[in-house]
Amino acid sequence: MGIGNGSSSDVTFASHKAMQDETTPLLPIKAEEDAIHEFNGASFSGAVFNLSTTIVGAGIMALPASIKMLGLVPGILMIILVTLLTEASIDMLVRCSHQGKITSYGWLMGDTFGQWGRIALQVSVVINNIGVLIVYMIIIGDVLSGTSTTGVHHSGIFEGWFGPHVWNSRPVVLLATALLVFAPLVSFKRLDSLRYTSALSVALAVVFVVITAGVAIVRLIEGTVEIPKLFPEIDGISSVWKLFTAVPVLVTAYICHYNVHSIDNELEDKTQIKPIVQTSLGLCSSVYIATSFFAYLLFGEATLADVLANFDSDLRIPFSSVFNDIVRVSYVVHIMLVFPIVFFALRLNMDGLLFPTARHISHDNRRFTIITISLLAVIYLAAIFIPSIWDAFQFTGATAAVLIGFIFPAMIILRDPYGVSTKRDKVLAVTMIVLAVVSNSVALYSDALNIFYRKQEA
Repeated sequence: MGIGNGSSSDVTFASHKAMQDETTPLLPIKAEEDAIHEFNGASFSGAVFNLSTTIVGAGIMALPASIKMLGLVPGILMIILVTLLTEASIDMLVRCSHQGKITSYGWLMGDTFGQWGRIALQVSVVINNIGVLIVYMIIIGDVLSGTSTTGVHHSGIFEGWFGPHVWNSRPVVLLATALLVFAPLVSFKRLDSLRYTSALSVALAVVFVVITAGVAIVRLIEGTVEIPKLFPEIDGISSVWKLFTAVPVLVTAYICHYNVHSIDNELEDKTQIKPIVQTSLGLCSSVYIATSFFAYLLFGEATLADVLANFDSDLRIPFSSVFNDIVRVSYVVHIMLVFPIVFFALRLNMDGLLFPTARHISHDNRRFTIITISLLAVIYLAAIFIPSIWDAFQFTGATAAVLIGFIFPAMIILRDPYGVSTKRDKVLAVTMIVLAVVSNSVALYSDALNIFYRKQEA
């Protein structure tokens, strides 16, 4: 169906459709006549786990490589800075939404900037989430089937256990994962249905951090780790530009804005959303800092873009291979459980773009099934052909992610359609836009130079 001709009635209708596009629950909050069970609102802990699961995804795997590039001190300070900016940008969205009684990010963008604002948000979420889900698939392939993207082959779990075979090759393993794991999980039609898998996924992320920290501390006590560099090594202007390539990775690691309204909508007490966001960001920041510090301490300058690939080597502790397998398996399962949370918003936004005036996708099983299968197929094929998570993060982080997380919220608070912004808000919004545009433009420029030089060397 078309988007509309731009008349006021079309825009109004599109706006109301938009509030169901990307961030509201697929099913209404109040039970309908044909509902089997009444939904009485999500719990505080369930909301924290769902938001934390949205945040702590694949980005954590690339953060140690970012720390290696930036140095320990600037890297940790950047994680803290992005955390604070993320909390501020989410607060901007929530305050405007509550004041205007808005129930989705897309509706908020549409109400503030019109139909094209909503479309810009939806396109950004689609690009970002497809990129993130491709990264998840790449990591699963790296861990289970192995990777050779750095020129050195790192064995996967199945290859290490059974040797190389057709059945444990990357395409077959990822296809089995898509059909047997992802397909059932993405069939749920309400975010709160995933609260238990979200809690488990957060617990598995903590297992990864605890084991990594434990191994690094043992190695540190034994004196078998190198002291990490505290600051980056600068040997020319090109090395300065290269530092900016870490920014998109940090930005992507905190993008959760597209699910904030979904979680807010499922709360009975709307005042809980602020402490939920703060609790979740505090938890995730702690996990990020611990993981980045201890993984970089453990592997030093050998830290790979996907740090999980480092866990195929001798850790130089007793039962090294056992710990390697526990780390890799626990985080692969974590990613598998995060996948449906991110997919939830992707499917809603894609449906909103393709069918902006159709009835809600949860009430059309045929459309729900076709879009779900199509998106899974695209993500699977892309994960087969894109070699590295760093490449995917660089593109999505410097484009769609920075729009969703910082530029769009800042633009909304500057437009201030509901009269909630203060002078401090507007100064912060301008600062966020300038930092986002400058840093990510430099990152894209540096990435383009790196690709150009790699092709010349090839």
